[in-house]
Amino acid sequence: MQLEIQKESWPIAGRFSIARGSKTTAEVVTVRLTVNGKSGQGECVPYARYRETVAATANAIEAARPQIEAGLSRNSIPGLNLPKSAANVLDCALWDLEAKSSGIPAWQLARVPAPQEVTTAYTLSLDTPQLMAEAAARNAHRPLLKLKLGQDGDTDRLKLIRKAAPDARLIIDANEGWRADQLQLLLDLCADLGVELIEQPLPASDDNALLRVKHRVPVCADESAHGPESLAGLKGKYDAINIKLDKTGGLTPALQLARAAQSEGFRIMVGCMLATSLAMAPALLLASLADMIDLDGPLLLAKDRDYGLRFTGSTIHPADPLLWG
Repeated sequence: MQLEIQKESWPIAGRFSIARGSKTTAEVVTVRLTVNGKSGQGECVPYARYRETVAATANAIEAARPQIEAGLSRNSIPGLNLPKSAANVLDCALWDLEAKSSGIPAWQLARVPAPQEVTTAYTLSLDTPQLMAEAAARNAHRPLLKLKLGQDGDTDRLKLIRKAAPDARLIIDANEGWRADQLQLLLDLCADLGVELIEQPLPASDDNALLRVKHRVPVCADESAHGPESLAGLKGKYDAINIKLDKTGGLTPALQLARAAQSEGFRIMVGCMLATSLAMAPALLLASLADMIDLDGPLLLAKDRDYGLRFTGSTIHPADPLLWG
C-alpha cells in the first residue's frame, strides 16, 4: 500500500464566521491510498475546537506510514491512536479504495440504501442582525436555512431573519455561544418563531443546564456528541445528535454511532466541517439514517474540486464515483 498526504487550502466565498471566530479559507488534509494500481482518497478537516491542526494531523499520519503501508484496514485504524480527523481521512480513503478495487459501490459495502437526492441546510454565517437578515432574504427560496448564532444580538438576528425569510424552515447553531442565564428566553423565542432545531446552545462543559429548562424546540448535540460512548451522557439534555465524520473518526464509526443513536431514540443530523465535496461524499451514505442533512460545505466555497457534488439549489445529487465511492 502506498500513502500520499496533501495539505490543501480552499478559498471560501467571502468570510465564514461562527461564535468562535472567522476564516476565509477551508484548510484540509487529503490522503490517497494505492494498492495494485487502484487508489482511494479521503479528506478531513482538523478542527481547533478539538486541539487539532493541519500540520499536526498530517504529521500524525506520516508517523504512522510504516503501519499504513504494511497494509491498513478499517478495523486497525483505532489501534494507531490518531487524532479523529486523521482517522477519518484514512477510513474514508479505505472505503473508496475498496469500492474502486472491488467494483462494488461504497453504499453496498456499507449495507445502506443507494444514495438519493437529498435536501441540505444552507448555512448563514454569523454577522450583524441586519446583514444576516439581508443574507436570509437572498436565500429565502431555499427550503432550510441554518443560522450561525452565539453572540450578543441573537434575539434581533432571529426576529429580522424570520421576517426576511418567512417561509423558510430554520435551524439554529449557537456553537456553544449561549449562556445558561439567557437560555430560556432564547429557547422560547425560537419556538415562537417556528425554529425546528437548536444545535449546541451551551458549551459542552456547561450543558447540564439543559436538564433544568423546558424547550418546545428539539435540541441537538454537536460538540457534546462524539462516539457511541457519549450517548448515555446526552439523555435528558438533547433530543438529537449531529454526526460529523471528523468527530467520529470516519464513516465506519459514524455508521455505528448512527445506528446506536437510533436505538436510543435520538434524532440524527448529518453534518460537516467546511470542506470540499470529497469530505461530503462519504457522509452522504448516512443520509438514509438521518432526519436532517447539513452537507452544504461546497456551496460556501469559491470553488470545489474536480468531479464535485452537483447541487441544484439546496438539493444534493449522488456523488460521482470518480470523486469517491
